[in-house]
Amino acid sequence: MSSKSSSLKQLALQKFKKNFWGVFSLCFIGLVGFVSVFAYVFAPDNSQYANQMHLAIHSKKPGYTATMLTIPSELEVSQNIFDQLFFGKKNTDSEIPISEYHIGAETLVYTEYASDGLEGVKKTIALSRFLNQDATPFIKEKTFLFGTDKYGRDLLSRVLVGARISFFIGFVAVFISLVIGVFMGSLAGYFGGKVDAVIMWIINVTWSIPTLLLVIAITLALGKGFWQVFIAVGLTMWVEVARVVRGQIISAKEMQYVTAARALGFNDYRIITKHILPNIMAPVIVISAANFAAAILIESGLSFLGIGAQPPMASWGAMIKDHYNYIILGKPYLALIPGLCIMSLVMAFMLIGNALRDALDVKA
Repeated sequence: MSSKSSSLKQLALQKFKKNFWGVFSLCFIGLVGFVSVFAYVFAPDNSQYANQMHLAIHSKKPGYTATMLTIPSELEVSQNIFDQLFFGKKNTDSEIPISEYHIGAETLVYTEYASDGLEGVKKTIALSRFLNQDATPFIKEKTFLFGTDKYGRDLLSRVLVGARISFFIGFVAVFISLVIGVFMGSLAGYFGGKVDAVIMWIINVTWSIPTLLLVIAITLALGKGFWQVFIAVGLTMWVEVARVVRGQIISAKEMQYVTAARALGFNDYRIITKHILPNIMAPVIVISAANFAAAILIESGLSFLGIGAQPPMASWGAMIKDHYNYIILGKPYLALIPGLCIMSLVMAFMLIGNALRDALDVKA
């Protein structure tokens, strides 16, 4: 039995490897996952939530370069390396875009950047504010590869940090949906009768409520925030899993290996968990990939409506909400870049779902 199972797994793996788009999507998802975990390592702006604002250089085009003056803060902030690596740097320094500067004997004179046609404010600061009274290392050219958003924040950094929410909401939502869906579906399919009738009634009631409306209701009940959205999306996606598991178990429980397990005196829990569920997980895996994509879209929709991840937290849906009106103002990239990120990640999960469906198709 085990050798047959392992041979089927090897056959499915070989079929999956032959699917170019499936392998490509898996690599892309792995890359997005890696980037989302270590977003602050790759982001040019490694401050918390990539929230360093420069209103003077808002809505600049991709590739824009500015001269930035960093004025060290007199506040001391203690932060360990682990916290800085995964949650961003608690930045108290002031970063100012400047158009010109002059370093004197004891002072630094600089002119703040101003939009075209305007004259920037000229200011003076003592060199004693800088380390070793040398201001040169604190003046650097900074290139914004994706440009800046309407608050002057680095768009590339916001996109990288925003990937974390879209990626991890899929994991949390699918995990919650699997736990609830497999449990409810197993009870309904295996025991049948009144148990099945009650669970199917719950499933049908939940199914009849529009998904987005149900998520909004749960989010408002739990409150706005990061984890609340994760839980809300997960609690609305278990229904499909439960229906699939129920249907598969109804078919599988009459099979000979289940009858043999009953004859050997195994209890219901062992029969379900050790014998039935391992044999019906193929369609569950496929539907989980589809749910992953659906969770990303739902979270983006909630953030667009303003009840998802809350500012200053970066989220692709919130970025589209902030900049969708720029599409008709000649700067469509501000909304299109996060939109393309959502589209590519959702498409990758759909393609990997199709590849898994083909690889796990026993009849083929």
